[in-house]
Amino acid sequence: MTPITMTVNGEAVEALVEPRQHLADFVRDNLRLTGTHLGCEHGVCGACTVLIDGKPGRSCIAYAVQCEGSEVRTIEDFESDVLMKQLREAFSREHALQCGFCTPGMLIAARDLVQRLPAADEQRIREEMSGNLCRCTGYLGIVRAIASVMKARGAANEAPSEVTPKAAPVAFAPAPIASRPGGDTAPRQVGGGTRIEDSFRVQHPAAVVWNAFADMAAVAACLPGAQISEQRGDSLKGRIEVKFGPMRAAFAGAASVERDAAARRGIIHGAGQDALSSSRARGDIAYAIVEEGPQSTRVVVSIDYSLQGPLAQFSRGGLVQEFVAGMVAEFAANLDRNLAAGGGGPAAPAAQLDFGRVLWRWVKSFFQKRGSS
Repeated sequence: MTPITMTVNGEAVEALVEPRQHLADFVRDNLRLTGTHLGCEHGVCGACTVLIDGKPGRSCIAYAVQCEGSEVRTIEDFESDVLMKQLREAFSREHALQCGFCTPGMLIAARDLVQRLPAADEQRIREEMSGNLCRCTGYLGIVRAIASVMKARGAANEAPSEVTPKAAPVAFAPAPIASRPGGDTAPRQVGGGTRIEDSFRVQHPAAVVWNAFADMAAVAACLPGAQISEQRGDSLKGRIEVKFGPMRAAFAGAASVERDAAARRGIIHGAGQDALSSSRARGDIAYAIVEEGPQSTRVVVSIDYSLQGPLAQFSRGGLVQEFVAGMVAEFAANLDRNLAAGGGGPAAPAAQLDFGRVLWRWVKSFFQKRGSS
């Protein structure tokens, strides 16, 4: 994992990434900015276009580590931009979009064109926009929309400085963890991912629990289906197995750990892929150790996750809610036994949970509710 620092949409971002991770996956999966779309992933279609240091760039062929120190703007950053507002209105008026998949990259490229060549004729507009492909519109509406904006703004092409000032940049991090009663695992949408929060109590001193979380091998042994194959400092490699009825998925990947001893808080950043289904999972697990008494500690957990690929069908809120609740309960029980035994840890990793059983209970509950209504 390589540490990187950049500015994304006006905010300072610090993260650990794989050297091979491209910028599109970084902004979509790490930062949950899913307005940037992935099409060909070969730098041809233009769907992934973003601004890199003020110039349009293909985020699917730009590595995140290459953008060290750069300023990146995605489509989400143009909500208050006057020029972009004019283009959005023109695209709608001239029927320059249908399915909308290419539109974010198309708008960013069009905005750059209007700024650089405010008096371009139709032929030049077509040439400049030829790097952004659209399977729906036939391009006529796109050309008309861009030309109409140029005409409305005049040959002088007003400088697009009419943007609402931004607040001072802040470092990217998961939202603060609230200390609150456990049992509330209701999923909430956060950007392009989902957040679930929960907590549990163990009858051990807070200092002991905090120290236990420093031993990632012991922590993984308490987590159902998790295994660590390699650890170097705060970087880990391993896998987590989940059973979907007769199917089994094993997400192999890497994780990094950050800990704040003064606040007794930590974050585990992880990502992995199931080789069989090619599904990808990415998530951040933030935890806080809250002292409630000399022998009582509450562990508050916040999980931000996204699941892509064939197994994403199992990421419905109700299913994940029950699944995570079961996993947290199993982890709490294993951790409590581990601490009671003096921190020796279980003899073997905890068995993975069966998602299929959760699915079956969820389906039965759904139809029972429908039948009683």
